[in-house]
Amino acid sequence: MNISEIDGRRLYYTFIAGAHKIIENQVKLNKINVFPVNDGDTGSNMASTIRAVIEAIKPDRSYKVTVDLIAETTLVNARGNSGIIFAQFLNGISNETANLQTITIDQFIDSVKKSVRYVYEAVANPVEGTMLTIIKEWAEFLDKNRRLFRDFNELFLKSRSILEKALADTKHKLDILSKANVVDAGANAFVYFIDGIIEFISSKSIRQFMQIKAETNIFNKIEEHIPENIEFRYCTEALISRPTVDHKILSKLIQEHGDSVVVAGTEKTTRIHVHTNNPEILFDKLKDVGTITFQKADDMLRQSEAVYKRKWNIALVTDSACDLSDELMEHYQIHSVPINIYMGDNHYLDKVTIKPEQFYSHLNKSKGYPKTAQINEVAFRNLYSHLASHYDAIIAIHLTSKFSGTFFNSKKAAEKISNEFNKPIAVIDSKNVSGAIGLIVLRTAKAIESGEKFEEIVKNAEQWVNDSRIFVSVKTLKYMVRGGRVSHFKGLVAKILNVNPIVSMDEDGKSMVFGKTYNQKSNMEKVINHVRDITNERKVWNYIVLHSNNPDAAKWYSDKMKLLTQKDPVSFVEISPVISANAGIGAASVAFMYE
Repeated sequence: MNISEIDGRRLYYTFIAGAHKIIENQVKLNKINVFPVNDGDTGSNMASTIRAVIEAIKPDRSYKVTVDLIAETTLVNARGNSGIIFAQFLNGISNETANLQTITIDQFIDSVKKSVRYVYEAVANPVEGTMLTIIKEWAEFLDKNRRLFRDFNELFLKSRSILEKALADTKHKLDILSKANVVDAGANAFVYFIDGIIEFISSKSIRQFMQIKAETNIFNKIEEHIPENIEFRYCTEALISRPTVDHKILSKLIQEHGDSVVVAGTEKTTRIHVHTNNPEILFDKLKDVGTITFQKADDMLRQSEAVYKRKWNIALVTDSACDLSDELMEHYQIHSVPINIYMGDNHYLDKVTIKPEQFYSHLNKSKGYPKTAQINEVAFRNLYSHLASHYDAIIAIHLTSKFSGTFFNSKKAAEKISNEFNKPIAVIDSKNVSGAIGLIVLRTAKAIESGEKFEEIVKNAEQWVNDSRIFVSVKTLKYMVRGGRVSHFKGLVAKILNVNPIVSMDEDGKSMVFGKTYNQKSNMEKVINHVRDITNERKVWNYIVLHSNNPDAAKWYSDKMKLLTQKDPVSFVEISPVISANAGIGAASVAFMYE
């Protein structure tokens, strides 16, 4: 069928066809990903960027309405360098399209040609041999040969050869690609996108196409490449609402903190991308140039380890409510997903873009109280799709489901990715918080290290959950009152009586007041006496001591626990900001697990 004009519905189904092709080949894209960082996630990032369009958009008959929806959705949901460049390409097409119900071939080619400027201006240091080059050469081919295309089918079919050549040439334009003997993963993703469109227009009706589900192809025979040092650890992204500086100034500011800088979007909503080692410092400055409505910071070192240096074939995942030392997290290659924290209108990521010391400062200065928000399903889906590309199985252990929907979102994502990749993913409710989660995660990590089977570990984890305890000595109820966990009246009474509660967790994962005393020292002594009583018949496997800006109290706990157990704490750490938001500054805690 000759298609001389495209409306919004045809655009939507054409886009979905390209999106499905990327999803089908995301594992291959992950495995050939060596530039700009060889962290093996280009396929997962591109799949995530376009999945949002599949799931969130309903096509309008107007081409302009639909192209605007696609551009906005991909910009908001874009991930990774290639994902943001692709989103900016679509943003350029959207901006360069008039308010039309349908568009002609010439109008489409004009919008594609003009969009090239958008992607090059968005990238601080454009590098040829990447998706940028593919888009530019495709646009130039369409512009020079527009008279040859009688309809849109011919436009896509006849442009395939230039894409194939441009993709092959990426090997010769970047030394790192030549050395690894692969094409650029981002460029390849764009070619897959066009390939999906060509398959759609060549062989499928819209009705047939909508009945086909995208399935991920697993590629096992692609050689993995020699890993390189990761100079900047975090692939950091954010959405900034109505920035107070233009994109050029914003780009210069961001370049002071890392590389691979991309600033895309519009004056209303700007999307940034940067590789940096200190996202918390960067975001402390960015809060002064606009409202940060979204942040993402992927750990590229951990991602690279998954591709090149994974120690075991079972991946271990937790969330930032798990408090365990950095050394143990590094040794066992544990993937931690940060819980969201909102300070006023600005969004932060627990332990990543806001560290404990910054959090304490915010608590004392801010009039409002920080709010926490669960990790959404998309974040877990992105992580699990990347891990499923490289591991045989995944185990995730999360903050008690009684406190947050994080566990349920992780479970939903796990079911989808498990079906997509045909790999087992177990999601476990720790029914606990902080150091107690840390001990369950550590026990699981040691089981993986010892070579235990996936099914056996998952079964044993139920017992480890039951054998974990935590006791938190709260120094003041002021923060619980500000956070809404305790009423102002009860807080006032407690202040007058100088009551300090001991908070623990029940067997269902709900918080409970274990006891009350008239000062924190008495509070802590009561905890130790109780631990002594309940560990008479059962030995302690390991314990963790934690504090919220109160190292002296934590040291006291550590000394007392060492006398009881004849062991040093396996970790001595600060409580994560997301837990400190409820326990308050000055809290001290001890968590332990029975043998």
